Amino acid sequence: MSRAKKSLDCRMYKKEYPDVGDLVVVEVKAIESFGALCSLLEYNKIEGMVVMSELSFRRVKSVGRVLQVGKQEIMAVIAVNSQKGYIDLSKNRVEMSAVRQCEENWNKSKAVHSIMRHVAKHSEYGVEQLYQQFGWPMAQKYGHAYDGFKFALEHKEEFLKEFDVPESIREMLFARIENRLKPQVVSVEAVIDVTCFGDEGILAMKKAFKTGLETHSDDDFSIKITLESPPSYKVSIKTLKPEAGEKALYELVNTIGKCLAECQGNVKIKSKPNVVSQDDDDNS
Repeated sequence: MSRAKKSLDCRMYKKEYPDVGDLVVVEVKAIESFGALCSLLEYNKIEGMVVMSELSFRRVKSVGRVLQVGKQEIMAVIAVNSQKGYIDLSKNRVEMSAVRQCEENWNKSKAVHSIMRHVAKHSEYGVEQLYQQFGWPMAQKYGHAYDGFKFALEHKEEFLKEFDVPESIREMLFARIENRLKPQVVSVEAVIDVTCFGDEGILAMKKAFKTGLETHSDDDFSIKITLESPPSYKVSIKTLKPEAGEKALYELVNTIGKCLAECQGNVKIKSKPNVVSQDDDDNS
């Protein structure tokens, strides 16, 4: 393996730029009058731009009504100029049917990147060196490097015969794979708006929350409801099962809604459920 200058910064995939039509995960960096500037998180935070007309099919008077600085979004790539480094993005062209697959791919990529950064941080190799040596070859064979690492856990010797992993990092790599790929507790989170105009008011809301928590909390789910700012509340469900946790969140909201309906109250989901994991790659 080449001893080029070590760096912990690197894209997650072999190709340097996404293709037109790809869905990418971005972080909104700045809001301008014409649209917003975003960092493509899977591509080493290279910059992309989404103009106002690509934010929504409805007329948008203010970008800030659709996007928030620091928030992650899934966007579609509509143009790439690799020579000039220009990437045009769209929010309204994202096919909702493809969002879940994009989220799953993103979570897999974060896990792989965490492993690569940890090994690079504690060895003489840079992250890109590790990807070139065995990360991207794994992705090519298994469809995603994450699935290659899962294979490695069950078939260590076969994996080491096929991929050129430096002997000096093997023990650390496998320890990290085992630590990172075993089931982890995640938090399924969403913001809900809750109102009640009946005589019982806040008391009816408290009763509805209590009923929801008692109905849906069990050994698989630890649920918390916390006030953000009226009428918004944050619902958090800690679980080892993200998909089941998301289903439980919708069921919880439905139960709260039924209770409030009896007292002229209402509940609606303000932001779609988001799965938050403890990503420790920068702190390990």
